[in-house]
Amino acid sequence: MRVELAVDARRPDRANEDFAAATPEALVLLDGSSAPATLRSGCTHGIAWYVRRLGVHLLTGLTDRTDRPMADCLADAIAGTAALHDDTCDLTDPATPAAMVVAARLRGDTLEYLALGDSLLVLHLKDGPPRVIGDNQRFPDGEALRRQIWSTVPGTAERAALYLRYAVAVRAARNTGRGPWIAAATPHAAAHAETGAVARADLHGVAALSDGAARYTDRLELGSWADALRLLAQDGPAELIAQVRAAERSDAACLRWPRSKAHDDAAALYAAL
Repeated sequence: MRVELAVDARRPDRANEDFAAATPEALVLLDGSSAPATLRSGCTHGIAWYVRRLGVHLLTGLTDRTDRPMADCLADAIAGTAALHDDTCDLTDPATPAAMVVAARLRGDTLEYLALGDSLLVLHLKDGPPRVIGDNQRFPDGEALRRQIWSTVPGTAERAALYLRYAVAVRAARNTGRGPWIAAATPHAAAHAETGAVARADLHGVAALSDGAARYTDRLELGSWADALRLLAQDGPAELIAQVRAAERSDAACLRWPRSKAHDDAAALYAAL
């Protein structure tokens, strides 16, 4: 694989909670589950610390243990990361750091993939339209609250209060069977990841995007997935994120494109095969 990636924090004064990394055989992209600053997590390290260690554990497992299914590699990574801080942090807290995960791995003539949460993997097929994988852990009970957030003015106390209500509701339901499954401290969550495989010969490449970068298509509607893949392949992930940022700046009040945050951490990766 020939890989190009870009990661950009939503604000220069805060830690980036997205993470992307790759080897010639595998790639991972993680999007930390952000939370209001007032929501205690039981962890002293924070989300950025968590996603980097989980991402490194997963990439190592995917490359060193090619005999293990990708979901098992993710379960191993979750367990290994939990072991780094379970003696100092309360990992039973519903707000313990967590992340959405997408990953891909070459095994011979096959590309294997995994997606857990609302980050996306997009297969750039030689024949037919792009195949979008992921965003498979929606939380229907929270959609009404999310729409309420979008209807309020960014930066107001009303929006902050609604965002806190939404964050608490999601965290109370995730990894319980009543809500989304996500990579937190429960290795069993990996069993709920979407996995599959496609022949390498059928692909131009594969893209991975956090939801902040996927706004190019699914929130800002700057182009189709075919347009996004063309941009990633020709001009690179940094250009896609730059176009997302320009559109966001043109709508700082979130009126043209309703969204919970004017800007979000963004990570994008494209691997040519």
